[in-house]
Amino acid sequence: MAVKVVCTNKKAYHDFTIESEIEAGLQLLGSEVKSLRAGKANLRDGFAKIKNDEVFLQRVHISPYSHATYDAPDPVRERKVLLKKREILKLVGKIKEKGYSLIPLKMYFNERGLAKVVLGLAKGKKLYDKRESLKKKDTDREIDRAMLKYR
Repeated sequence: MAVKVVCTNKKAYHDFTIESEIEAGLQLLGSEVKSLRAGKANLRDGFAKIKNDEVFLQRVHISPYSHATYDAPDPVRERKVLLKKREILKLVGKIKEKGYSLIPLKMYFNERGLAKVVLGLAKGKKLYDKRESLKKKDTDREIDRAMLKYR
């Protein structure tokens, strides 16, 4: 069984410089898992917050499952991220530095069928950094096209 990617946060790579990534599990309800398997999730506005030595995902939208019972959970509810204490303490030290935040980059199901999220330790980009990275991407694309043309 291969890894099934549910959703990615493309905007995060545009708005932030990703320093490092960490993989973590998610504490979800049954209908949320079904909805994720259907690919109904959005990470665009999401972020992670550390409270009482626990990590929680905020503003990650998982649409309600259509065939769920009457008691559907809130689509943007706070969800617990499952990390080891050692990893959380490492993140706390980094986040206390100015400008760092935890951003969800990708949500997927691993080989065993467990829902996982990849969190990125990110630092916000300034407007000129965004322009610079777009220019670099364009020049790289032009170079690749030129290389393919002469093969």
